[in-house]
Amino acid sequence: MRIHALHKLYEQRLSQSTRPFLARGGRITRCVHCMLLPYLCICRFKKTVQTNSAFLLLMYDDEILKPSNTGRLIADIVPDTFAYIWSRTEPNKEMLALLQDPQWQPVVIFPEEYSQPERVICAENNSIANKKPLFILLDGSWAQAKKMFRKSPYLDNLPVLSFSPENISRYLVRKAVKDNQLATAEVAALALDYIGEQGNAAQLELLFEVFKENYLLGKERKQLPKGAAFYKLKTGND
Repeated sequence: MRIHALHKLYEQRLSQSTRPFLARGGRITRCVHCMLLPYLCICRFKKTVQTNSAFLLLMYDDEILKPSNTGRLIADIVPDTFAYIWSRTEPNKEMLALLQDPQWQPVVIFPEEYSQPERVICAENNSIANKKPLFILLDGSWAQAKKMFRKSPYLDNLPVLSFSPENISRYLVRKAVKDNQLATAEVAALALDYIGEQGNAAQLELLFEVFKENYLLGKERKQLPKGAAFYKLKTGND
């Protein structure tokens, strides 16, 4: 397992806290890298993939501190994953420079109903330019994500990729506002599938499934049952 951008951002944000993080599950002893209980840790089975894409997670304040956050799963497998805390008035300068890097084509992933029609890339028509896509994910609650989308001028001229998945989210750790609202890792898997990297998408979906299953088992202090998704991940890494 490697230390990546979300691990570093977690430590940075934690060091800035003036009081303990008291969200649900915040007092439980966890693996600091996968945020699962130690006996359910999956860190030793994570592996990176070869991909022609990158991800930029723009995170709303305390989101990085939440053990239920799935953004770290993206960084676990995609080497070029960047993460920054969102600020309306003082956007990170390193992030702004990244958006101007000519090797990347930044693409915001967000529902098309909130964007101007001319910005929207049709998911059925892969029209991303001949650069490597830098997929931008707005990571927070639904209300927070909408705020970030509206109040980030540096995103205003970027293309928007929108997905309308037929199946509702499988994420049961946090209640979604909309039935078809997806977890961050689920959205990233759709993006990988969109650019033709079905194998990488499947790997991320499996990691997400294992994280979700182990997280819920940890909440109830249960052991891994036979046939758990964890064993599929383990077998694939043997």
